[in-house]
Amino acid sequence: MSESNIKPITIEHVNRYGEIYAKAFSGEPWNDPWKTEDAVIHVKDLLESKVSYGLEYVVEGEVAGFLLGTSMLFHYGRTFEINDLAVDPAYQGKGIATELLEKCIADMKERGIVGLNLITEAEGFLPEFYERYGFSRENRVILMGREL
Repeated sequence: MSESNIKPITIEHVNRYGEIYAKAFSGEPWNDPWKTEDAVIHVKDLLESKVSYGLEYVVEGEVAGFLLGTSMLFHYGRTFEINDLAVDPAYQGKGIATELLEKCIADMKERGIVGLNLITEAEGFLPEFYERYGFSRENRVILMGREL
């Protein structure tokens, strides 16, 4: 596998992205009960943002994974938030997420982005995965939520 497998994300593959998302996030470590049709809407909403950026990873003509996020301007510069990094479970463990993340980081540096953010599961292998690429747990901000 190589960077030549990485292509810009495209709305034409939104149904496949939704399928991948639902499969990936319904399994470990998330175990979220995603329906494919809801995942398609989630991905489409992000894709249609004016500030979205994404990559897909293609293996033998099939999309195997994708990375998708949005940027936001702050007083200190533009940051990019990785909203989704998902690989079809049939393709996991082959370095696809690593290649997508490395390409994203390189592209963001080239675009002058000042920082990358993401939200991930607090336990398990994901924090260690992202720490290998320079991400660290934030001490200044926390994620807060409220049910309505």
